Amino acid sequence: MNDSAHARTDWRAELRAEWLLLLFAAVTIALALLDPQPLAKYRHWLQLPTLAGLMGLLIAIQGIRDSGLVQHAAVAVVAKAHSLRSLGLLLVTATALLSMVLTNDVSLFLIVPLTLAIGSMSNLPVLRMVVLEALAVNAGSTLSPIGNPQNLLLWQHSSLPFLHFAAAMLPAAAVMFALVAAFTLLWLPRDRVALTPDRIDGRVASNRLGAWSMVALAGMVLLMEYHQAPLGATLLLGLFALLARSSLARIDWPLLLTFAAIFLGLGHFAELPLMRDALDRLDFSQPLTLYASGIVASQLISNVPATVLLLDRAPDPIALAVAVNVGGFGVAIGSLANLIALRLAKQPHGLRRLHLVSIPFLLVCAPMVYLAWRWLG
Repeated sequence: MNDSAHARTDWRAELRAEWLLLLFAAVTIALALLDPQPLAKYRHWLQLPTLAGLMGLLIAIQGIRDSGLVQHAAVAVVAKAHSLRSLGLLLVTATALLSMVLTNDVSLFLIVPLTLAIGSMSNLPVLRMVVLEALAVNAGSTLSPIGNPQNLLLWQHSSLPFLHFAAAMLPAAAVMFALVAAFTLLWLPRDRVALTPDRIDGRVASNRLGAWSMVALAGMVLLMEYHQAPLGATLLLGLFALLARSSLARIDWPLLLTFAAIFLGLGHFAELPLMRDALDRLDFSQPLTLYASGIVASQLISNVPATVLLLDRAPDPIALAVAVNVGGFGVAIGSLANLIALRLAKQPHGLRRLHLVSIPFLLVCAPMVYLAWRWLG
């Protein structure tokens, strides 16, 4: 194959890999042509602070990966695990706990690279583990008012004390995590952890890069907490451009474009008159109606836009919080954390495997969570 033909093949392969970006770009353009809106609307839908936060996290985590700290941590974790099931349960539990305090997307940025590093030196089934971690962040972040964007929004809207909100979400979160933990034990093989000695390299390539990348990550999370994500992303971009330009080159920039297209497309879709007319026909004072609507809306437009759409219609913010958190399971678009996990992992057939697990998981989880919430909430 000559160079030009090889270049065309590579170009087509890269284009196919970005099918989600192309799909939502097409949806965004089609909606803009069919239902033109003022420029201010598009700026609102674009969610620039969220995109800035995502960019800052991508930069900091890339520095940590390039430093060798992830590989070093992977060796330490593997050394403490004897079976694949115990290793999987350790990773799932860590993912859920981190998502309570660092939010669901930040915990995935930490855990998925660690999982990939462990998989490179052992017989851990990486794709299965990443799917389980995507389930675990949905479960763990459900408990905390700051665990995910929809909880943060509903916590502030409800004006409930932090611990009261968490207590109200506890029955739902407990059922979700118990199901994830049980599925982890059932799905992972019984085998012992088998290491590949020639692939074990726990050396830290650059302590300096690792140290200030960790500081950058902590600073980025702190600035996101105080709604200063654009400032943090700008500072990190400048810092890495000066000190670690090669790390910037390895960042998954198309992921940012994909999320921008998703935000624009879903934001516009959620405000279509057809969508609002359908909601006007529903009685949200009925708990089951609100619960089912939150789940269905999450499957169609993702759980954060679904929360915004239903916020002023829902008489009970906790009921809505339970619904949209459950709605994070199911189709990949239900929670953007699912897409982040798959994108970080870059495993073949990842989307298909996620759906084969997550959709049945939703069908089992939804009625159990509803019963637990109604009886114990």
